Parts: sequence; structure tokens; C-alpha cells
Amino acid sequence: MQPGAVIGWDMSAALALGDALGVPPLAMAELLPVIEAVMVRKLNEELATGILSR
Repeated sequence: MQPGAVIGWDMSAALALGDALGVPPLAMAELLPVIEAVMVRKLNEELATGILSR
């Protein structure tokens, strides 16, 4: 693991946000892991290239 890297989301917060927005729990269970994986990979790519400030 490198300093400043994103390793994942707070899934409790993501599930609470989805619930507040009215997203069905089954949809969140199916979609959140896939979305999280893509977002973590992209954020770390941007951090590595210096696009995002640390």
C-alpha cells in the first residue's frame, strides 16, 4: 500500500446514502462493489499521475 492511496469506500455510509436516496437494497448490494472497484482504481490512477492534489 502506498501513502495517500485510496483502498476502499465506507460501505456503511454508501448504503445509508443509497437508502436515503430510495435505492433498493438489492440493487445496492449488486452495484456498490462494482462501482467501488472502478472508482478506487481510477482515483488511485489520478493520484499517481498527480491529477488530484494530495
